[in-house]
Amino acid sequence: MVSELKVMKAVVIEGDRAVVSSSVPVPPLAKDMLRIKVKAVAVNPTDWKHVSFKIGPQGSILGCDVAGEIVEVGADVKNFKVGEVVYSAVHGASVKHPENGGFAEYSLLDPQLTLKVPGGGHLSGKDSIPLGPVQSIEGAVSLPVSLITAGLVFHYHLGLKTEWQPRQVQVEKPLLIWGGATAVGQMLIQLAKKLNGYSKIIVVASRKHEQQLKSLGADELFDYHDEDVVEQIKSKHKDLPYLIDAVSSAESFVNVYRLGNTDKPTKLIQLTTMSEEQIPEKERNPHVKVEGAVLYLITGLDVPFGRFNLPADPACRAAAIEFVRFIGPKVADGEINHIPLKVFHNGLEDIPVAMNKIKNGENSNVKYIVTLQ
Repeated sequence: MVSELKVMKAVVIEGDRAVVSSSVPVPPLAKDMLRIKVKAVAVNPTDWKHVSFKIGPQGSILGCDVAGEIVEVGADVKNFKVGEVVYSAVHGASVKHPENGGFAEYSLLDPQLTLKVPGGGHLSGKDSIPLGPVQSIEGAVSLPVSLITAGLVFHYHLGLKTEWQPRQVQVEKPLLIWGGATAVGQMLIQLAKKLNGYSKIIVVASRKHEQQLKSLGADELFDYHDEDVVEQIKSKHKDLPYLIDAVSSAESFVNVYRLGNTDKPTKLIQLTTMSEEQIPEKERNPHVKVEGAVLYLITGLDVPFGRFNLPADPACRAAAIEFVRFIGPKVADGEINHIPLKVFHNGLEDIPVAMNKIKNGENSNVKYIVTLQ
């Protein structure tokens, strides 16, 4: 029995580094959880940030995007069975559950936020996989963090209905996404298009990604490399009531904020804990309302996060569960494309390497996947 195992290998926070440890306790299985033997993980910017910004506790297991084979099912869990290959998001290196993360030989998943890998679940074995529908474990594991985040932005924060390709546009206003080529940016573009959410999808990204992003549903692209990109956008679009900062850095947040309307309401969604406090006081705009779409609130728990404590948000969790149930069949039917993937094959030892590459900005328009088997 897996439950008899005492220790496993995992990537944990040690000092100011992510290290592979061979003596990490296997987390106990709760009656409402699944245990998987991990087959693949995806690496995200949030992973290195949990280390560098001291968000995660010492010794906590990192990793949020995870896929693997179910080896144990909690007593209260329905609709899943041992042997199925599944994928989900967990809050790696969390204060509440430091004993559980994706970057480990075994991980615990919330069945209400877990999906079955299309096609029975196999590893492709490839070193790189181009943009396309999910046909392997590598493709599936690239999705949870970015896709569920995008779903929360639209379904929970912006109030779009979960209707697939409705005839009528839901909101007769444009949407602007800053960071269209990021992993979450590409999910946002696809969902905005498939939900027929807005009259126009405007993206800010590198010009070299224009063809790809337009194939996903973007209508217009502005290049963030242009020093006057904010002025370009404002001169062409006088009314931008919906802004999404898919980069959510200090620089991008200020730029997106500057795009807000000065005479009517604008809602700005960013993906961290930034607020109006980050905006120079003389530039603050009473018409711009800033909200944070923080993925970790899908757990239903309060989230200690650096100097913040985000209170539990049951409505956010309910929206996430509803979205996961809605989007699962769409992924299985090939209606959602994963972004281009680069695959590392040396198991957990590759994860600190991939984390550093992302920290150094080497992952333009590609998601790093690490396979464990």
